[in-house]
Amino acid sequence: MNSVIHEEYSVAQYDFANAGKASSSIKEHLKQLGVDPQVLRRIAVACYESEINLIIHAYGGDIILDVFDDGTIQLIFKDEGPGIEDIEKAMTPGFSTASEKARSMGFGAGMGLPNIKRVSDEFDIQSSSEGTTLTLRFKES
Repeated sequence: MNSVIHEEYSVAQYDFANAGKASSSIKEHLKQLGVDPQVLRRIAVACYESEINLIIHAYGGDIILDVFDDGTIQLIFKDEGPGIEDIEKAMTPGFSTASEKARSMGFGAGMGLPNIKRVSDEFDIQSSSEGTTLTLRFKES
């Protein structure tokens, strides 16, 4: 598999004013490439939820988009901490460690990771106290 498109986006911690901008840009770019609308919708959901997680739970981070020559679309969300203490618990619908500030803004309902996994064709999460890397793949059928 060779990457035919590679883009990187940076997301800042607590930057609620720009929440979703990277996801919107990725969605627009993939739309212009002619990605199937049903696949695009799943990517948009996963990307937005993951971007919000970088803003709320991490110290910010990076989003890496790769589109491969076989049609696979890969998104990697990488941050530098604090990590997810218990991934299994974090995958439980309704479980959240969001701050009161995030909750007061309508974020942190505890559905992010479960929704991301549900809409992704491939889902891999690795986390330690040094940070978390979430790798998602989507395939056009």
